[in-house]
Amino acid sequence: MPKFRDALSLTAILALLPLSAVAQGLSAEEIIERLNAQRDLFSQTGEDGELGATRGLGLGGQGATRGLELVTVDGAAPAVSATETATVAADEAQPPAADEVTPVVFAKLDPSLQVNLQISFAFDSAAIEPSQKPTLDTMCEVIQGSDLERIRIVGHTDSAGTEAYNERLSTLRAREVARYFVDECGIAPERLETTGMGERFPLDGSDPAADENRRVEFQALS
Repeated sequence: MPKFRDALSLTAILALLPLSAVAQGLSAEEIIERLNAQRDLFSQTGEDGELGATRGLGLGGQGATRGLELVTVDGAAPAVSATETATVAADEAQPPAADEVTPVVFAKLDPSLQVNLQISFAFDSAAIEPSQKPTLDTMCEVIQGSDLERIRIVGHTDSAGTEAYNERLSTLRAREVARYFVDECGIAPERLETTGMGERFPLDGSDPAADENRRVEFQALS
């Protein structure tokens, strides 16, 4: 597997990428366009898109930035840098202790701005299926060729299983994608952070168990 150590210019990268879509039926050009639009929105929040303890943010209604809604989430762990994460088995992950749970703020993007990859993992696992690596490599090249400084990788699941289990699994899968980007593509770990939202934010709200709800989302924070 080649290492993408030397970032090419975005123009050169896009010229080399296949025209076939890698996320949501989007071309590489459309993906970077959405990521740049996300970055512009996050710059307007005044919080650099930080997922952490609530700090008097305007949530929803007139306090929301168009295209981005800051949602208070109970029970989710704050996002962590890829430099702090390590891949562990799904059954080793533990939810936060009851006395450690603090509400966090999640940036829910309008669907027209979201960039989602439906990555296949081994059943009940965070292990990436080998067939998914070309898709991840393409996404790696898009990120490497951009001037984006911080990318949040968000794991999402469907509604099968318990809420606690789904949150653990979504977190582990986001971390595994970040690990792949760092180890196989050479993306600097400080450019990445990960979190898991479990089943909280389905793409298909009418069918929480739908396959499309199992995905990895990319948010350009800066």
